[in-house]
Amino acid sequence: MPVCAQTPSVSGGEVHTFTIAPQPLATALRQFSRQSGIQVSVPTSLAHNLVSPGVSGHLSAQDALGKMLAGTGLSFRSTAPTSVALVQGAATPQGVAATAQGEKVDVVGRARTASTMASSGTKTNTPLVNTAQSITVISRHEMDNRGVLSLNQAIRYMAGVLPDQRGATATRYDLFTLRGFTVPTFLDGLKEQSSPNGYATAQTDTSRLDRIEVLKGPSSALYGQSSPGGLVALSSKLPTEDKFYGGLTATGGSFDLYRVDGDVGGWATKDGFVRYRLYGTVNGSHSQLSQTVNRRYSISPAITIGGDGPTTLTLLGNYQYDPKNASYGSVPLVGSLKKADFGYIKQNFYDGDRSYEEFDRNHGSITYIFKHDFNKDWSVASRGRYDDVRTKYKSVYGYGIYQDASYNRDMAMEQLGNFSRGVGFANERMQNLAFDSQVKGRFDTSILHHQLMVGFDYQQSHATELDGWGSAPSINVLHPVYGQKITAPAASSNYITNQHQVGLYAQDQIRIQNLYLTGSLRNDWYRSEQTERMSNSVTHQNPEQITFRASGLYHFNFGLSPYISYATSFAPQAGVVSSDGVHMRQADPSMGKQLEGGFKYQIPSLPVLLSAAGFHIEQTGVLVAVPNSSYSTQSGKVHSDGFEFEAHVEAYKGLDVTAAISTQRVHDDSTGHPLIGANRGNASLFAFYTMQSGRLKGFGFGGGVRHVASSYGGTASYGSVTVPSYTLFDGSISYDMANLGHSFKGWKLQASVRNLFNKRYVASCYGYAPYDEWCWYGERRNAQASIGYSW
Repeated sequence: MPVCAQTPSVSGGEVHTFTIAPQPLATALRQFSRQSGIQVSVPTSLAHNLVSPGVSGHLSAQDALGKMLAGTGLSFRSTAPTSVALVQGAATPQGVAATAQGEKVDVVGRARTASTMASSGTKTNTPLVNTAQSITVISRHEMDNRGVLSLNQAIRYMAGVLPDQRGATATRYDLFTLRGFTVPTFLDGLKEQSSPNGYATAQTDTSRLDRIEVLKGPSSALYGQSSPGGLVALSSKLPTEDKFYGGLTATGGSFDLYRVDGDVGGWATKDGFVRYRLYGTVNGSHSQLSQTVNRRYSISPAITIGGDGPTTLTLLGNYQYDPKNASYGSVPLVGSLKKADFGYIKQNFYDGDRSYEEFDRNHGSITYIFKHDFNKDWSVASRGRYDDVRTKYKSVYGYGIYQDASYNRDMAMEQLGNFSRGVGFANERMQNLAFDSQVKGRFDTSILHHQLMVGFDYQQSHATELDGWGSAPSINVLHPVYGQKITAPAASSNYITNQHQVGLYAQDQIRIQNLYLTGSLRNDWYRSEQTERMSNSVTHQNPEQITFRASGLYHFNFGLSPYISYATSFAPQAGVVSSDGVHMRQADPSMGKQLEGGFKYQIPSLPVLLSAAGFHIEQTGVLVAVPNSSYSTQSGKVHSDGFEFEAHVEAYKGLDVTAAISTQRVHDDSTGHPLIGANRGNASLFAFYTMQSGRLKGFGFGGGVRHVASSYGGTASYGSVTVPSYTLFDGSISYDMANLGHSFKGWKLQASVRNLFNKRYVASCYGYAPYDEWCWYGERRNAQASIGYSW
């Protein structure tokens, strides 16, 4: 009988696929952690000279660890939902009492679940190798290795993404595409909603994140209204099982960057029943554009009640204030992408005016996460969040075209470098309330092993928007004159928007030996009312939509898992449509569908995961404007076809590797061109190695190369716009100073540089001739260095 038969359950009893051969116990435990996501702590003396019989098959983590410990004289006890400690003899409810005082305790195989586990694809903690959908997970460890400071920087080394849609300029929002489509972000399982115009949009500082999961393809069957391209799921740092921990890091770098990040947490009670964590950051810099700056202040307190028990409640707060956030400006296409008569515009050119420019954003939120395990098979979970985002926006911006006073293209002005500008303001507030609750259970019917989930979510938002737009004095790109008189425009619109969404969904994950089948079904009821107070006009939308997902995956014992899946999505659209120009109605939602097939390969006994996928996406019912009218048709259709491959190696003898390559074709049938902002694919490789022994133990170094294929930028006066491909190099080093002596334990140095060779390139363009021809320069060489202390 396994020694763990009467010990507490681990990680809710999820079933994993284990392939661990007989070998030394310490090595076997590392493989167990990688394959299960469970962290194992063991006193050094206990594991010495012990051999594990290994384990193979589909088992819960509890059963698998019990078989691995058979004959060793050891048992284990749970110390947290995803952590265990080994003890001599039978497990005791009071802790690891058998450990001698002062004896060294090793954390064997500390689980970095990024390479093996994900929850976004199924809303359950499922191994990636058993999930029939493309998912890329970016761990905190990887973000730290690369010196990541934003979401765009975090996703640069994955397949199918086009980051930095506004280059190095408009960093106040996270703008990128996935498989050719813009996608929403979710924080702690709940959607980060934005105002209809988009100025009141939250931006989560990545330093407060524990991990990022990028779910590719339609996901409405679990999440409701969403993009055909997928979604990005962010997870906050929460209280851990450690009694007392923390860290303080100071960072400086290019463009006068400064950052101070603090993180502290631990047990608020002696038994760990109440745990806390407090994270905060103060940071700022000049931007790549002259005369513009960034400032941010953020604090995130969290408390967890329930300890390691079956019932836990976590309360998480966040307040973030961005009093300044650089510019949202651009540069003219002629002079950046295309050489002008006067040459090229400088990369630090600023098309606005700081005497008028303003971007002030306040974002406050409070979140709860509740979990209760009835037993090892059945549980209930619920989470909810209230967000309040307020933005004050004022900007002077270029039209991107050299025009005369009548807005006609003027070649004389183009030769001189004079171009027209506009001015605008927007005062917006977005209040959002969201909930998501599920009941989950495991049971068997004959040879079928079910993991059933039934869920309900609700979202309600209220947005107010007051904005106005007008003309501003022109500016010369070669000799800009700032401080000109800017006349604030009058208000042109004043909107109040109320939205409600209710969703009911169900999912069954069925396992028949090595075959995994997943079916998801959801019904959404969406209601929107928008009032324009200046014209007293009101528009309504009341769509109801059913979406689903079906997939199959077969897991071979040698680690290969081929799969196929089909999924649908929907997204409400604002606008009036007509098929005959007489009968008008509100637009229906656009619909998305995807067929995806591929494989995943978890190399046995190694922390290596390979994945490949081919996909075909169709989005139908897209609005197509009718010329010289105020309505559209819903005849638009967008296709996205592509192939992606990714490889992840995590902490293998000090080596971490992320490699990706993708190719895609995204086509808009209504225009006959690719979708604006979509590119042809990308390729990247980042490797980081940490010395494991010798005098340089603790020294880490690495680098990366990323290639972004050409993208479509719309139509300019000379024809179609193609943004050329570009290739960039990054580098990073770090040093754990503990190797210098005990007094240096906890100290760490880190430095990184992006665009190592300072390549000049255009990241993206948007051409809508004869009105706008905008382009955005990419990030110049940007270096940073930090020193941190943790305990």
